[in-house]
Amino acid sequence: MALPRRTLFKGLLAGAAAAPALAAQAAEAKPAGKAAPTWGREADGRRKADLGDGTYLNPIIAGDHPDPTILKDGEVYYMTFSSFLAYPGLVIWKSTDLVNWTPVGPALRKPLGTIWAVDLVRHEGRYFIYIPADPTGQGWSIFAIWADSIEGPWSDPVDLKISGCIDPGHVVGEDGKRYLFVNGVRKIRLTDDGLATDGQLEKAYDPWRYPDDWIVENFAPEGPKLLRRNGWFYLITAVGGTAGPVTGHMVIAARSRSVHGPWEHCPHNPLVRTRSVDEPWWSRGHASLVEGPAGDWWMVYHGYENGYWTLGRQTLLEPIEWTADGWFKPLGGDLSKPIRKPRGGKSGASGLALSDDFSADRMGVQWAFHEPRPDEASRATYGGKALTLKGRGTSPIDSSPLTCIVGDRSYEAEISLELTGEAEAGILLFYNHKAFVGLGFSPMALKTFQYAEELAWARIRHETRRLRLKVRNDEHVVTYWYSYDDGASWTRHGTRMEVSGMHHNVFGGFISLKLGIYAAGSGQVRLRDFVYRAGLPKAVES
Repeated sequence: MALPRRTLFKGLLAGAAAAPALAAQAAEAKPAGKAAPTWGREADGRRKADLGDGTYLNPIIAGDHPDPTILKDGEVYYMTFSSFLAYPGLVIWKSTDLVNWTPVGPALRKPLGTIWAVDLVRHEGRYFIYIPADPTGQGWSIFAIWADSIEGPWSDPVDLKISGCIDPGHVVGEDGKRYLFVNGVRKIRLTDDGLATDGQLEKAYDPWRYPDDWIVENFAPEGPKLLRRNGWFYLITAVGGTAGPVTGHMVIAARSRSVHGPWEHCPHNPLVRTRSVDEPWWSRGHASLVEGPAGDWWMVYHGYENGYWTLGRQTLLEPIEWTADGWFKPLGGDLSKPIRKPRGGKSGASGLALSDDFSADRMGVQWAFHEPRPDEASRATYGGKALTLKGRGTSPIDSSPLTCIVGDRSYEAEISLELTGEAEAGILLFYNHKAFVGLGFSPMALKTFQYAEELAWARIRHETRRLRLKVRNDEHVVTYWYSYDDGASWTRHGTRMEVSGMHHNVFGGFISLKLGIYAAGSGQVRLRDFVYRAGLPKAVES
């Protein structure tokens, strides 16, 4: 991700007034007369890529998993993604077939501010993650964490003091030295232990430029990933901007015999690009290459799903082939159809159930605090098949909600909440403090939040400290229910909402609309029996 993008869309379409126009735009962009794709199903009915017949349908990891960095470690593959303001962060996933992925756990627990595209590598038996972060709000730097086991424990972050840079890509040069490439595209040599710099930041490559009349966000050369194969260094770069127009983001490549250049542009650039709003995946880019289990080759990158910016950038897998002239080309097309799985892989488990009885600690693997303070983890206590959260702030705006990534077009979730002391709590669809909807309650009233504001006129008076709440997101249309008898009977809330406008192109931040639980006030909230169900039929009434 390139630094100029941070404020490009802020203020462009602020507030709830943008939602109807964006909903219409998304509806117009959907291919007319085409049936919805059919995915496999895993726990809770969540969609999965593996179709069970030797093929898969993208995404390989649904929901907000952008800027994938992939590591082949023997017969096992590992990936992690930009985690932005969610902590614990940098959840590592593993696979043995490149299609079915399960989480290992979070690598980063110490808040460093927003985390953008990282690089996961193994060097001489040790694992490293290179992390761009701005922990103080005074500017970006590259940090490193390391571990002797992929499961951790991971070290505290080390500031490499590479200021003003993002999107690190690690490579070992022909001289045996370690280098980081960063946005720009620039490079800097590292010390042999990979935990300090050993030289100056310098220009590395002038990226290939697309024609000036192409509709893109901005040039933004970013996400440099490097591979050494058959005497060549291959440099895969993203240009065109991550969001904005759906035709902007793209994948380009260059090669050199030396890590120091000169670099030769690939004659087939751009290798991947969304060319029409009718395609199923928008803004495709930020790619890495990886060798499959049987020696074939693949490209991993991210993209927005057509009409579902709210889900964030999801992880896509596409086959490539090496050509006789030493270049490579992608074979997947627009990714609208099933693709043959990588040869030789061992199918494993896929995803994880989001339904949670809180008998085990899933912090980082499933749940994460949004923009936490350094002491945020101390708010959460497990015990008795419940998670108790200390209140913080006065509403969802300043409470640092507990959030959960979702990857389904339609779903519903319900949870039982119990208040102790001066507390309030609720269930949300949460993008950030400027963009959320949901239901909350105090001991005296049920509250309705619409587009980051409480509808004071819609308060429903009651006297209770226990409530079960349910939310359904049916392709951007949101319905709520509440129950005073722990789900034995439900009352449908009188207000429905539309949330297709809650995404980066309206509110910035590069993130997604997540399920959230907030706990505010000076008291505590006890969470029990979180249930998630995916793939609900359109326009169900109950």
